[in-house]
This record gives sequence, C-alpha cells and structure tokens, in this order.
Amino acid sequence: MCPLPEAELVRSSVQLYRYLLRCCRRLPPGPVRQHYRHAIRQSFKVHADEDDPERIQQIIKRAIEDADWVMNK
Repeated sequence: MCPLPEAELVRSSVQLYRYLLRCCRRLPPGPVRQHYRHAIRQSFKVHADEDDPERIQQIIKRAIEDADWVMNK
C-alpha cells in the first residue's frame, strides 16, 4: 500500500519531490515532520546531478517505498 494514491503516477524527480512533501503533511506537526522535510530536501540536493534514467527510476521507487514505511510506522 502506498502512502498516497498518486504514488503510481510519479515519473520525474519534481513529481517525486512534490509527492514526498505531500506525504510529510500527513505526519504529526513538530520535530518529526521537520526532520523528514529536511531529509527530503537534502536528498534532492545530493542527487541533483543524476542523469542516468534507470538510476533515477531506482531512486524514485526506493523513495516511495521508504515513504510507505515511514507513513506506516
């Protein structure tokens, strides 16, 4: 089960970024939400120069799986 129903529509890094930030809105306000928002931003900065389409799809898949785990935690 995906955290939000739009997970299967995520195809680009910008879509993933918006999707993950929407997931963060469902977390309780406070330090937990701030931590994950910061982690999302940092991850996008780290992977900003990635240009291999296969690797980008791997990152998107893993990020959605991780978001699912966090939301079910």
